[in-house]
Amino acid sequence: MVVKAFFIPCTMKLSDEWFTAIAESEVGTDTIFVSGRCDIEEFRLSGKFKERAEVTWRYDADGKGMPDEATATLMEEVMAVLRRAMEKNKLAILTGVYTGVGERNMIFYTRNIPAFGNTLNEALMPYELLPLTIYTEKDPDWNEYAEMCLLRSDDVEELPDEDVM
Repeated sequence: MVVKAFFIPCTMKLSDEWFTAIAESEVGTDTIFVSGRCDIEEFRLSGKFKERAEVTWRYDADGKGMPDEATATLMEEVMAVLRRAMEKNKLAILTGVYTGVGERNMIFYTRNIPAFGNTLNEALMPYELLPLTIYTEKDPDWNEYAEMCLLRSDDVEELPDEDVM
């Protein structure tokens, strides 16, 4: 008797569900817009993404701490390019984005910092030098992600019907 075994890999699926929240700056005078990724618990619990990489883009802010339209458009384009490059082989996962007070912070959790740096440089080669800084830290418990998720509100305020008023 011949028994054939089939291995069906269990793959983690990356969601594209995000929440949005508003936070205050540390001095409490400026608004920061936060976008956080939902439904990535499987990645967090896998233990494979133990390092956090923060890519910060400083920009000239308007009176509300936001970038001008041209800069915002370029930031969105670059973020999409980075996200595709990092998530293609699940080298890193974009988990959060903070925008305000003259900077955008893109938070990635990665398997490997040197490979992250190489992939970042490769992905950004078509662009002129961008005002980016990279900070990395070991964060196996995803503390930054957990803190960001505290900003998420699942409460939806219901507005009264116009007929009631």
